[in-house]
Amino acid sequence: MSRSRRILSASLALALAAPLFAASAADAWPTHPIKLIVPYAAGGPTDAIGRLLAAKMSATLGQPVVVDNRAGAGGAIGVAATVQAPADGYTFALVAPGPLAGMPNLMKTSYTLDDIQYLSLVAKIPSVLVVNAKSGIDSLDTLVKKAKADPGKLSYSSAGPGTTPHIGMEIFKDQAGVNILHVPYKGAAPALTAVVAGEVQAAMVDLLPILPFVKAGQVKPLAVAAGTRAPQLPDVPTMKEKGLPGVMMETTYGLIAPKAMPAAIAAKLHDAAVAAVNSPDMKQLMVQQGAQPITSTGAEYQKLMHAESAKWKDIIAKAKITLE
Repeated sequence: MSRSRRILSASLALALAAPLFAASAADAWPTHPIKLIVPYAAGGPTDAIGRLLAAKMSATLGQPVVVDNRAGAGGAIGVAATVQAPADGYTFALVAPGPLAGMPNLMKTSYTLDDIQYLSLVAKIPSVLVVNAKSGIDSLDTLVKKAKADPGKLSYSSAGPGTTPHIGMEIFKDQAGVNILHVPYKGAAPALTAVVAGEVQAAMVDLLPILPFVKAGQVKPLAVAAGTRAPQLPDVPTMKEKGLPGVMMETTYGLIAPKAMPAAIAAKLHDAAVAAVNSPDMKQLMVQQGAQPITSTGAEYQKLMHAESAKWKDIIAKAKITLE
């Protein structure tokens, strides 16, 4: 046999064997601990959901799922680390919309939405517009009336430029036709503390962190920026009920992985996540976190993030939002 024919035969043999090797690797996976990147600091809502998922998925997969907090750049550092990790199934991430729908519209990132493998949505938490309980603002109508009567006098806090609380309030301002001053803080916790302390009058924040302050009578929720009322706040209307159907700001949490991760391993991660989210005890824990458990296909998750990116891009342009 000629040398060229031997090379050709060897190449064909390797090509035919490659799927078998891939299948064998997928069958054996996982053989050691798996890293779940959370692109935010420990202690926040994403971290809390990530740790619940990690514990539940560990039991299903038979290997520890270890949370790795990679905070910075609004979550973009953690997403970049995930995208650039080896696509062997041992690194994936839990993310909120910010680093996917927001940051690529505000800064140059090392990834695009199409550089990601989407696994599944796992939860969503509605945003709630709240005010300081002593502000004299007792309803959304009162807030809008005061803001229109004296443009720029009222202020609201956010977790920083380009974050979900910032984008949510800018969508509200655009839809309601009001001018309320933006005061950025370094994180969601200090932004909410600013409302409680009366440093600002309002904020649009995730449901979970406000519940203790609502119970203590320190903040008053005016409207929920979601399609339905929150079970934890049954008497608080939605923005749609108040005539502002375009003000929708739900923090959707999902799992992503490196683009080149083998489909068989991605399917195993997806199935383990879905099993975790749909387990009765996990559902109960999610609700206690102020979250609604949800799951999806990877394609559905990807489609949602592209739609969110278009929405964020529009309001970022309208409001002239920058990271400075």
